Amino acid sequence: MRRRPGIGGLQTAAAARDQYRLVGENVAKIRTDMMKEQLATFRIQLEEFARKHKNDIRKNPAFRSQFHEMCAKVGVDPLASNKGFWAELLGIGDFYYELGVQIVEICLATRPHNGGLINLQELCILLRQRKSDREAVSEDDCLRAISKLKVLGSGFEVISVGKKKLVRSVPTELNKDHNEILELAQAQGFVTVEEVERRLSWTSGRAIDALDTLLDEGLAMIDDGHRDRKRRYWFPCVSSNSTPVADT
Repeated sequence: MRRRPGIGGLQTAAAARDQYRLVGENVAKIRTDMMKEQLATFRIQLEEFARKHKNDIRKNPAFRSQFHEMCAKVGVDPLASNKGFWAELLGIGDFYYELGVQIVEICLATRPHNGGLINLQELCILLRQRKSDREAVSEDDCLRAISKLKVLGSGFEVISVGKKKLVRSVPTELNKDHNEILELAQAQGFVTVEEVERRLSWTSGRAIDALDTLLDEGLAMIDDGHRDRKRRYWFPCVSSNSTPVADT
């Protein structure tokens, strides 16, 4: 018959568990302290790197993007505030603030043409036309500036339609049907009801309903001037033709 452990044995086992727990806590604390020390070292090195390469960070979009990735790895957000070390050293906060203002201006200026939905690449082209070579703008810069606009509750956000990214500046909600039509229109810049029915295997009613909604929202334009008498629904937001916008 197997003997049950006595009180002494239970106390010994409990003491051993307490020792294991204390050892585990000490190991965890040592690891945490080491990680904090490493992060502090990385931040110091990051500051030294920023001082040394501040001109490249300001002027070179690719270099600026890599710098943001380095910051993210050590938990630093140079865009968190317009005040403090990073803003004073690099002026990054001011750069993205000014970029955000120009994005709003362009979106408002092009809204009558595209209904508040503009191709990200087109937006970048229009921004570059406004800025000098010493302040080149990349898509990554646009995305970061737009993310700050979104925090303000201004309705700005980036949506993906097929392989393209579109910037939406109006509170229009696009459902799956609308996104599929926009993706289909990327090939030519327009679609017809018949093409939507054939390519997406939709009924005529479904195609017309979705196209009418996009038309009502100002995202599409009608073109009836064709010999085949088929109405074209043009979508400026996915068309390859950019919309010229005057400088303000």
